[in-house]
Amino acid sequence: MTVDKNKLDELVKSWLSIDMNPESRHEIEQLHISGNYEQLDRKWSKRIAFGTSGLRASMESGFSHMNDVTVLQASQGLVKYLLKKTPTSIVIGYDHRFNSQRFAEILASVALTQGVHVYYLGSVANLSEETMKLTKGDIENDSSTDRGYVHTPLVPFAIDYYGASGGVMITASHNPANDNGYKVYYLNGCQIIPPVDKEIADSIEENLTPWEGVWDVYDNIKKGVQKGLLSLAGDEVTKEYLKGVKEKLIQDNNLDFSFVYTPMHGVGYRIFKECLDLFHALTWNVVQEQADPDPTFRTVSFPNPEEKGALDLAIETARKLGYKLVLANDPDADRFSVAVETKGQWNQLTGNEIGFLFAMYVIEQQKEQDLDRVYLVNSTVSSQILKAMADKDGFHFQDTLTGFKWIGNKAIDLQKEGFKVPFGYEEAIGFMFDLVHDKDGISAATIFLQLYQKWFSGGKIDVTDKLEAGYAKYGWFKDYNGYYRLADMSTLDKIFTNIRGSFDSKSPENIGEFKVTSWRDLTIGYDSSTVDHTPVLPVDSSSQMITALLKLPGNDNAVVRFTCRGSGTEPKLKLYIEGKSTINEQSAKEIAVKCWETLKQEWFQPEKYNLTEVKP
Repeated sequence: MTVDKNKLDELVKSWLSIDMNPESRHEIEQLHISGNYEQLDRKWSKRIAFGTSGLRASMESGFSHMNDVTVLQASQGLVKYLLKKTPTSIVIGYDHRFNSQRFAEILASVALTQGVHVYYLGSVANLSEETMKLTKGDIENDSSTDRGYVHTPLVPFAIDYYGASGGVMITASHNPANDNGYKVYYLNGCQIIPPVDKEIADSIEENLTPWEGVWDVYDNIKKGVQKGLLSLAGDEVTKEYLKGVKEKLIQDNNLDFSFVYTPMHGVGYRIFKECLDLFHALTWNVVQEQADPDPTFRTVSFPNPEEKGALDLAIETARKLGYKLVLANDPDADRFSVAVETKGQWNQLTGNEIGFLFAMYVIEQQKEQDLDRVYLVNSTVSSQILKAMADKDGFHFQDTLTGFKWIGNKAIDLQKEGFKVPFGYEEAIGFMFDLVHDKDGISAATIFLQLYQKWFSGGKIDVTDKLEAGYAKYGWFKDYNGYYRLADMSTLDKIFTNIRGSFDSKSPENIGEFKVTSWRDLTIGYDSSTVDHTPVLPVDSSSQMITALLKLPGNDNAVVRFTCRGSGTEPKLKLYIEGKSTINEQSAKEIAVKCWETLKQEWFQPEKYNLTEVKP
């Protein structure tokens, strides 16, 4: 590998002029002295990118990673951007991950030096060990008090409550233990979308040099409290959040069934318990080994409830107790998962299955005469069963691009037009209700408890029965989602270029045995289903995304829809396939599997492109 040593020498010099941490400084100095330019290149040559998700990367030194320096630089750019609109205020929250509290304190310090009002959801009585270690002189700290960890949805809720200019949650959600992130919300309580993301990114590039006094984190926070510029908002916001749950989400607070809950070593346990206090007659147990915040996530190989084996401990706990229901949140409690025992077998529901149950429940709660003013929303990679429901029941459906930044913003747009948006979801176990404009695992758990009470607590039907009845009414939908791991990120563009080069017009007539009935390419901006062939969803030439609807000649009972796209955060080509049948589940599954195999042979060709196939 060829590296530019002169460029790296300058980057090392730049780093050492900024970094105040003696440990990371020493590490870099030793790498430089020893001439380890390959390691320096990995740490520096590609600056951590700021996008619609903010920042997310592993925690280590260097401009390519999450650390004090890159967090400080991002914070200066964000604060400078928010200062364009006055008065300026910001909500700051953090979870239990390594360095989360420290990164939040750095952001608070930056904001306070610029006179920005900080609504701080965390603790200033018990500051992070990292800040205390780097503070000189007399310090006061009460290590016995709570550290103030919060679940991610509390940040957008607080933005709405205070009317703040924006907010940041320090979390990497369900990523591995050595990762962290910097999740940015705008003044509408939603994750940022273009052009705001680029404008903030540009502002960061213009504010890389530390401002005077920003590294005095301890003093800035203490003075901010004294001057009233930093408001300790955690207790007030939590109280209002619980009030919102009670008033907006709870219709039946009597529960007479038992269940097990796991917060997956995260921050969900406390707020979940407080929500359960709003119900009566509860019998439940938490998975004790996973109950408390643990940044090492010691009992799971990957702290994501979707991952195979992640709920094994919770299911085993339920089995021993004789319970038939497991509820789970991911570590920052913005996602939600369910496992159920039906007919003697334990099954974890997919995101689409949970979304379908929620959709049926939510629509049942609406007055029939009001359905023409109701929208349900999901992402384009999620199940189209919501569209089938809308067509049959008389409400409206809208799909969006992938991610809750799009779902939340679309919900706000529809609400401004006078529509109700009681529910939105994404297949990656993210669910949004009428409390915050983002996915919220605690809201989802609150709704699911009532759903379970209404349909299943009596024991006459189970979850499988309800899903089957829904499919019989709206059609059988079966997803077959997976991905291809890329050995080289540049391969992604090659694959999609070759796909588009395999047909003469803007869309193909056939893919293998399949006939193409609808084609949408959001990279080049073409949609065969619209009058002028312009997509309704936003076009982005910098990302790869194709969606198509296919059918097999002579088979009028089943169709299949797929979306293939590049991952924004990982070296993956993601493939979402959903078969639909008017006959039965098996027919829907068969056409979905056939679509996977056809795309593999015609397009993705793992051996040719050196891809690793990961099937469902």
